[in-house]
Parts: sequence; C-alpha cells; structure tokens
Amino acid sequence: MITYLPKQIECFKALSTDSPAQIVLYGGAAGGSKSFTGCAWQIMRRLHYAGSRGLIGRSKLDTLKKTTVKTFFEVAGMMNLRTGRDYELNGSTNVITFFNKSEIILKDLFQYPSDPVFDSLGGLELTDFYVDEVSQVTKKAIDVLRSRVRFKLNEFNLQPKALLTCNPSKGWLYNEFYDPWRNQTLPERYAFVQALPGDNPHLPESYLETLASLPEADRKRLLHGDWDFDESIDWLFKYDDLLRCFREELGTGEMFISADIARLGKDRTIICVWKGLQLFEIHELRKEPITTVVATIRNAINKHNVKLSNVIVDEDGVGGGACDLLRCRGFLNGGRARQPDKFTNQKAECYYKLAELIEQGKVILPVPKRDIITKELDMIRRKRPEADGKLAVTGKDEIKAMHGVSPDYADAIMMRMYFELSPNYGKYSYA
Repeated sequence: MITYLPKQIECFKALSTDSPAQIVLYGGAAGGSKSFTGCAWQIMRRLHYAGSRGLIGRSKLDTLKKTTVKTFFEVAGMMNLRTGRDYELNGSTNVITFFNKSEIILKDLFQYPSDPVFDSLGGLELTDFYVDEVSQVTKKAIDVLRSRVRFKLNEFNLQPKALLTCNPSKGWLYNEFYDPWRNQTLPERYAFVQALPGDNPHLPESYLETLASLPEADRKRLLHGDWDFDESIDWLFKYDDLLRCFREELGTGEMFISADIARLGKDRTIICVWKGLQLFEIHELRKEPITTVVATIRNAINKHNVKLSNVIVDEDGVGGGACDLLRCRGFLNGGRARQPDKFTNQKAECYYKLAELIEQGKVILPVPKRDIITKELDMIRRKRPEADGKLAVTGKDEIKAMHGVSPDYADAIMMRMYFELSPNYGKYSYA
C-alpha cells in the first residue's frame, strides 16, 4: 500500500479525467519524487484501462533504463505487482506488457541529426505518455508525442493526457509553464504542480544538507526551486545589464534599420528602427509576402529619412529577395567576421559586440518589449570554443529546437551591430 504525498495527489488530480489539463508539469526541484510519481501514474493507467498503451521517455534510453525503469520496478513492487506474473519487460523491444494486454513503451527521445523531425515516433499510437527530466528533451519531441495520443481514447471516453517532470530550467518549459503559472495566465490545458524538497517528509536529513551545501546556483535551483536563477556559465548577456537597457531615453546619432526576415513563411519578420543605439520603433510581421515586408521597410526609410547605406537585412534565404528589391546591405549570419581569427562568423562577432555595448549601458531598448527581448537575448549563449579557439554563439535552429521559439527579435537587434564593427571602434571586451 502506497501513501502518496499531498503534492503527488495534487498531480494525480490534475491528470484525472475530471481535470481539463492535458499536459501536467510536475516537479521544479530535487527530492519531489518525480520519477516515482510518473511511474505510479503510468502503472495505474495501464491497470485501469485494459489494452491501453502508454510511453515512458527520456533523452537517452540507456539513462532511462538505469534510472526511471529502476524506479518503475520499485513502484510496481510496492503495488504488489510481480514481473513474470503481472507484467513482462522485453529487453529487445523495450516494451512492458501487463497481464491485461496494456503496454508501456520505453523510448529514447533525443533529437538525433539523422532524425530531426522524429520520424521514429511517427508510427506510434498512444493513450498517454510520461517524460522524465523533460528539460533534456526538445519541444519538438513533445509536440510529436502529443500528436500520437489517440489510441483507444474514444473507447474509454478519455482526453489526451501527458505528464512531464523536471528540475528548473530556462528553456521552453519556463516560457510555456512556469512563467505563465506564476503570472496566473497558464492556459487551462496546462497544469504545473511545484514539488519542493520540503514537501517530501521522507527525505533523509543528510540529503537536505547535501542540497544546502551545493554551490549557490545549484542550491537555488534544486533546493529552493528557483527558475529565475540560471546556473549556466555560458551567458552572453548579464540579466542586470539587460534590464538597464530598457529605459525612457532618446538616442543620438544617425538613423538605422535592421531587419530579420522570416524564412519560408515561418517565424516572424522583425524590423527595428534605430536612432543611434536607441531602438525606438519595431514592426512585427507574421507570414506576410516579401512584397509587404519590403513595403514596410521602405515606409520606415521614408518616414525617418534613413540612408539606404544604413539599412541592413538578413540575407539568408528569403531575406535575399528583400535585399535585392531594396538594394540595401545584406547580412549573412555565416559570413566572414571582421576579425576572422577570433570569431567563427559575422553573427557571433555582432552578438559579442552587442553584449559589450549592453554591458556599457550604451544600448537603449523599448520598455514595452522588455519581456520578449529579455527572454530572447537570454537564449543566446556562448558556445564552447571550437578546436581553432574561435568564439561562437548558439545557432537559430538549435535555439528553436530547445526553446520552441525562434529568437527573431534578438537577431534583428544583433544586426544593428554590423555598423559598429570597425577597426577603430574599441575592443571586444566581452570576448
């Protein structure tokens, strides 16, 4: 007989048929019995709905077997279920089959370069799923899994249900669950149940002492469930420096326009109008034809008397057409850096320059756009230097895979730095 903790019961209620929530995020710190809760839920569902099919996933199958599956056996034993009698684990197919024909599929959810769209999940038909340590999994994987939840839903009169567990992280989970939850704007289809070490009276005192002795970043994240403290040493922009940029102040100097063009109708087109280093006007276009994008930029050029030589547009992909029509400067993200011995490409060089000017307090950004710009610039991280020692930043596709959004505002702001790159304009102090 298992006596569940109050937070576990709250999680099960959010996953019940009476709840409108379709995806429940549980955890947000260490010691909250996350894996135990997920395994218990999967077992209860399989026993209650004969012939149903669930999935337990994690970034790597090997890790799943060494951690989550061990917890599964523990929970099953506490429920008086015995392997060979009540269920069988097939080590070849990685499927757990119960006596009532219900199944649990054990799945590797890593986004391999050979399968970026998760075709490997395409043939699955699921009743529900549980993903452990979901912060290590891309949003794309979760979206594909959600599209596979349909098996016997009508037969059992069920709604799609999924359970995700994690520790605090600054990815798509922060944007889609934690931030809306604390602001009381979380959609009804989502639920977040925060479980902290203090919610689990069964934790050994020595374990709590270990968490308390961790370095500050890990302690705040794992002991206190602090989602706003990121332990990454790869930050390019300091949070306090970013906040100082958002102020009501007029810029000085020439007018500029920088624009990040949506690729093949995806993402957003962001057009930034600058006076010196003050970003004072932003145009956001979604799925507009290139003619509309060009017309919007031309209107801004005429309205603010911007020299064509001070206009720069993302030249990769569709943006090349805008450059041709406007006859303005084109920005190639992978283009040669002004200091090729130091930076991998033009994009990395411009982002490092932006970090330098933001640290110096020279960049002025619009207060109404503080949240979205801060979030996107926070996604831009230093990449570990390659073998040649050159500096790089995370790529747009990599960011979109991990966070579920494209950093279009950040890239449009970054391109303004093209005009600041000059042998006579100081040093790259952030490098």
